[in-house]
Amino acid sequence: MWLCTLRIGIHFLKDPGFRAFAGLRDPFDDLCCVVLKGYLDDLIDCVKPAVATELGKDDESLRKWKEQLLGSVDVTNIGETLDPEVKIISLAILSPGRPDIVLMVPENGNPKGMWFTLKEGSKYCLKFTFQVKNNIVSGLRYTNTVWKTGVKVDRGKEMLGTFSPQSEPYNHVMPEETTPSGMFARGSYSARTKFLDDDNKCYLEINYSFDIRKEWPAV
Repeated sequence: MWLCTLRIGIHFLKDPGFRAFAGLRDPFDDLCCVVLKGYLDDLIDCVKPAVATELGKDDESLRKWKEQLLGSVDVTNIGETLDPEVKIISLAILSPGRPDIVLMVPENGNPKGMWFTLKEGSKYCLKFTFQVKNNIVSGLRYTNTVWKTGVKVDRGKEMLGTFSPQSEPYNHVMPEETTPSGMFARGSYSARTKFLDDDNKCYLEINYSFDIRKEWPAV
């Protein structure tokens, strides 16, 4: 890691005996030679938050740096080899002037029957509630594909972000959207939603059906 390489380089360059043995003159010029290769080799990996937890756990300055990076997370409780665990607790549909439609996620990720109904031409947004355990999940994102009578009619994705493990669930609200309207927009749809990280690990895949009608269903 570049930070470790930098510390080692500085340590030896401060030592007069080492500098005389190596024939070094200007410590700053030679430092570049010592550090550059390791810096370039490891730069990409060391900027990832997960790698930050591996750097010098006993080093006080690195500990403070990790705390700044990870916020209030207790980095000593983050596993060294454990994969992150992300559980999507619920999805909710928020529409102005309407009670929230809270959709609990089945264990198998496949709700039975029609999962929900939307009114045509209505504004709404999605809210995800999820929990992260074991380790940091990097680049968590949401993808959604919609079909009508077997034809793909919509595909969307949203970057949720990078999250550290904590006991309290996270909430993420998507940008507002408007349902399509008109005779051809009404009817039944099928959809597939996925939650993946930047390694394309899928934490949940939901296959479901919904419909669009002239009016909201009775509450």
